[in-house]
Amino acid sequence: MERLLDEHIEKLKSRVIKMCSLVDEQVQSAIKAVEEENIELAKQVIEKDSKVDKYDNKIDKICQKIFALTQPVALDLRLIMSSLTINNNLERIGDIAVNIAEYLTMIEKKPAFFNQTKLDPMFKIAKQMLKDAIDSYIQGNENLAKSVITSDDALDKLNVENHKILVDIMKQDKNNIDSAVVLLVMSRQLERLGDHCTNIAEDVFFIVEAHIVKHKYEKYLFGDDKDDNDD
Repeated sequence: MERLLDEHIEKLKSRVIKMCSLVDEQVQSAIKAVEEENIELAKQVIEKDSKVDKYDNKIDKICQKIFALTQPVALDLRLIMSSLTINNNLERIGDIAVNIAEYLTMIEKKPAFFNQTKLDPMFKIAKQMLKDAIDSYIQGNENLAKSVITSDDALDKLNVENHKILVDIMKQDKNNIDSAVVLLVMSRQLERLGDHCTNIAEDVFFIVEAHIVKHKYEKYLFGDDKDDNDD
């Protein structure tokens, strides 16, 4: 039974890592497509979405199989439970990459006011958060996971700034409305991508430290446990 569990765990890890690679490639390509106004690359991102969905299903199935055939406990149980939620977050990040690619096909080229927005720094932060989230999972590195969680505030603030900038641009010239709305939604998608990366980082803490850090950052990440009450 133990050997069977070990084999399934290794297979699960391998598939999650493959899913990480696929999703990271999707995000990198979607952002590159926007930066270079590359419609063909955007279309490739959209076409590859089915491959991400297939791995999503494969990971769900192997987790179900492990629960049905073995009795995982402790670290193994945490790994399997977290793999399910990490997989779910990766699939949603893949969807965001497709959405970004689709938005580019809608406007075809970046509007003249693109450089007034905060999208470029958001692209940079989002890519780094995803990389660190994936590496934290592969390496079991809680410090990388912490850096993902602490980076999320910066992405949130840039999204808020973008909203103000783009609303002002729409007010100044109604001809900007269509393109500005697309960039506004794209900004929101990047903010959501950061949230999913944060969710993955929280799961890494659960796997490595057996702590549920969601809504408890002050205690587990910054060492401030005052006002903590489990009641």
